Amino acid sequence: MTQILFAGGISLAVSILLTPILIRLFSRQGFGQEIRVEGPQSHQTKRGTPSMGGVAIIAALWAGYFGAHLLGVFTDGAGVSASGLLVLGLATALGAVGFLDDMIKIRKHRNLGLNKTAKSIGQFVAAILFGVLVLQFRNDAGYTPASTHLSYVRDIDAISMWPAVFVIFCWLVVAAWSNAVNFTDGLDGLAAGSMAMVLGSYVLVTFWQYRNACTGGPKATQEITPGCYVVRDPLDLALIAVAGGGACLGFLWWNAAPAKIFMGDTGSLALGGMLAGLSITTRTELLAVVIGALFVAEIVSVVIQIAFFRTTGRRVFRMAPFHHHFELGGWAETTVIIRFWLLTAIACALGLSLFYSEFLTIGG
Repeated sequence: MTQILFAGGISLAVSILLTPILIRLFSRQGFGQEIRVEGPQSHQTKRGTPSMGGVAIIAALWAGYFGAHLLGVFTDGAGVSASGLLVLGLATALGAVGFLDDMIKIRKHRNLGLNKTAKSIGQFVAAILFGVLVLQFRNDAGYTPASTHLSYVRDIDAISMWPAVFVIFCWLVVAAWSNAVNFTDGLDGLAAGSMAMVLGSYVLVTFWQYRNACTGGPKATQEITPGCYVVRDPLDLALIAVAGGGACLGFLWWNAAPAKIFMGDTGSLALGGMLAGLSITTRTELLAVVIGALFVAEIVSVVIQIAFFRTTGRRVFRMAPFHHHFELGGWAETTVIIRFWLLTAIACALGLSLFYSEFLTIGG
């Protein structure tokens, strides 16, 4: 528990202190955001706001995770794990793809950075490497960071994939979540605030998995009981989740409306990758759809808009992602943000309720 508090505190402090430094640095360098011409006209006033604030989020994530482990040396805490490093590596790799995208936008003074092919290749390479490595590194109990089963709250035994199919599945999950968070990052503080709540939920999920682990948890010396969780490194994943949540909260201090800096693709792709990695390594791919329902709704709105327009020539929404639909309908930006935060809180509460109710059903 001490390490979790350390990770959250360190990441929060680094994020909230580093972000204003980046604001001044990027402002001097002219690293301003370009705004979509076809978007809400009120957004044109944001043109020139510093972008690439995701650098602070990634730096805070690293500092929180490794800082907690460094302090853990003096408090008999657990060391770094394969699961934690793989999720951290996935988030960082996707953050690097987003950084390149943001730099191209800034250097060429346009709203489009990497083309779709280049960005997709970057996501593909990061996801495939993650998918391959996450099936390696067996511990003494024989657990790997992930399994080839589809999972809800734990593995669904009836749905198992060949390793090659699982790797492709990882790519789909990583691409979906990274793009979903990227689409959501269109209003001041919307993605950062929502992701803080989602990652906070995963802190509770992973800590509960640790407390009720089949092996390696505080009850490891006891007989394996019904409802225990077969997760390789739940406590270390809790450190990743809390470090990410702390980083988001610290960044939100400066990113809340009116935003003084945007996270850019650097932050949104990294956070989406972190969520994808946590869902896979905690065996909660389907539960994540409930907890991260806002991000799911955002990407689904884009898919629906494109599919409907190409088949009928008409639009379902005034503009997609659908947070812009409400803006164009007359809602103030802050109204959309707060109401979407409330929807995220409801989704997180529902997801945690489903998680706990499954434990009560299985564990009695």
